[in-house]
Amino acid sequence: MLRLLLASLALVMTTALSFSQGSFHKNSVIAHRGAWKANGLPQNSIASLNEAVRLQCEGSEFDVWMTADGVPVVNHDADFLEMPIETTSFKELRSKKLPNGEKIPTVKEYLKRGMKQNGTKLIVEVKPSKISVARSEELAAKCVAIVKDMKAEKWVDYITFSYEAGKKIIELDPKANVAYLNGEKSPAELKEAGFFGFDYNIRIVRAKPEWIKEAQELGLTVNVWTVNNPEDMQWLLDQKVDFITTDEPELLFGLIQGK
Repeated sequence: MLRLLLASLALVMTTALSFSQGSFHKNSVIAHRGAWKANGLPQNSIASLNEAVRLQCEGSEFDVWMTADGVPVVNHDADFLEMPIETTSFKELRSKKLPNGEKIPTVKEYLKRGMKQNGTKLIVEVKPSKISVARSEELAAKCVAIVKDMKAEKWVDYITFSYEAGKKIIELDPKANVAYLNGEKSPAELKEAGFFGFDYNIRIVRAKPEWIKEAQELGLTVNVWTVNNPEDMQWLLDQKVDFITTDEPELLFGLIQGK
């Protein structure tokens, strides 16, 4: 009887976990560097991630670089408070603080916070190294290893401007959702390489709107960045793209709810 009870409890817990990890919001809103703009929060901070979660965005994007001593950290620019990330040690980077008092987050810290909820996906942007393609691939491999070690696969999608880094992620985790950012690859090329979709600048998508349908017919997703103009937002909603990455998630939510 005890064994049966324990087995039943384990099944319930597994089912609940599976359900919770499959319950992410479906509203197409991706907060660019977190939801930072409306409240003046630092971009890519834990605070901006918390706000994206509070708003119930489908995803919150954040940018990842690797320090001189091999630690993946979260920051958009190649420099953090005038310190070049790729040639600065993690300890040195942590000696300075963001305007809200946070220190530069590690990828592990960011994921740990993001995994405390089950509504907002965590969109990891692997930044191309300014030093070498090999370093871009190394960062990609480290991100995949961290995600696997933390069992964060259900929460995480990947994006990158580095085609090589994207292919490295796909090689190491064929089930990972990886979208390409740079804009020169056709949907057919991305499908052939194993990408999940494209995530292209609004100017590229405006110039080649046929790529939206082509991608979706191939089973690829379509994301567009960085869309802050309401006319562009409405056009993309009318085109039924899968995701819209924006610094203005509140504005996008207003348009979606007003449809």
